[in-house]
Amino acid sequence: MVGTAFGLVAALAWNEAIKKLIEQFIPKGKGVLSLFLYAILVTLAAVIITTRLGRIKERIGE
Repeated sequence: MVGTAFGLVAALAWNEAIKKLIEQFIPKGKGVLSLFLYAILVTLAAVIITTRLGRIKERIGE
């Protein structure tokens, strides 16, 4: 449970960091575009990380 809590805190920190990074490259008037770009980037990262963790788990044999 503590691990999950720390994971949530880390995710929220990355959330803000990525938002600020995207704001530097996309003007303020393009709010919807930046939200979709952010959602796509986070989704891609989640899929890649989940896939790789699954492969590692298979190699370990658990």
